[in-house]
Amino acid sequence: MKAKLNLSKTSTVLLLALFSTFLWGCAPSFIKIGYELLHIDATQSENLILFAGLRFTLAGILVILIQSFLQKKLIIPQKKNITPILILALFQTFGQYIFYYLGLSRTTGVNAAIITGTGALLSLLFSVYIFKKEELTRNKFIGCCMGLAGIVCMNLTNQMNVSFIGDGLVLCSQICYSLSACFIHLFSKDNDPVLLSGYQFLAGGIALIFVSLFMNASIHFSGIKIYFVLFYLAFISAVAYTLWGLLLANNPVSKIGIYGCLTPIFGVVISALLLQELKQACSIQSILALFFIVFALYLVNKEKRIK
Repeated sequence: MKAKLNLSKTSTVLLLALFSTFLWGCAPSFIKIGYELLHIDATQSENLILFAGLRFTLAGILVILIQSFLQKKLIIPQKKNITPILILALFQTFGQYIFYYLGLSRTTGVNAAIITGTGALLSLLFSVYIFKKEELTRNKFIGCCMGLAGIVCMNLTNQMNVSFIGDGLVLCSQICYSLSACFIHLFSKDNDPVLLSGYQFLAGGIALIFVSLFMNASIHFSGIKIYFVLFYLAFISAVAYTLWGLLLANNPVSKIGIYGCLTPIFGVVISALLLQELKQACSIQSILALFFIVFALYLVNKEKRIK
């Protein structure tokens, strides 16, 4: 892929980033549709986890098969890849999505899309204070404050749709995601990001399945729609995360991170169209929250430095 595409070219970055964020924006709506088709409700935690495990196991298989086809050989992790794969599986797949799936069943697709937009802000804070890989500038500090203001605006003024448990679990998933983003940037210097993506999905997905089966999970597939939804969710993970990892490996984090502001926009629009949440998506509270988060993501990725 690297030989055919210039992954540092602005037009290429734009197209791939737009495609990735569009796919991520679709995820909350299709997950909730999957819950409805499988008749899973918020009380069935074990079935929610099993659904997530099936999705990411399939995503890992897709990435491994596609990359093996492109390289004309089966990609197999080496000894040096094992630790990065397990760390990413723990945070990016197992930790992030065990919280995300449980949280999404207890909140709206619009809320989930907006909270997901804070991932870049949390990644910045972790990069500055934990990984010591980035400088906290004035613009980035103001951006973090505006991002938090967006969440406060959504949850304090939109009282009819607040779910502290649901929204809180989705926020926990973003903490796991943000840690994984820092690890991806760190590990991609010495490891193939596509190989890491495929095998961490596979490992994390299998772990989710084992946990759900230990909790006596059981879901029954009926009709072709649920198979389409499951495959599409696996496709979202396989393609979006792999492309994002490749972009991060070939560009500065700030150049790629700015495109993350499009995910909550796509998420709100798609939720409004597919989940009949048009009233909430067009409310003043949601629009203000999106404005805060989008402008915050712009600020934290601006190159201007304080003296």
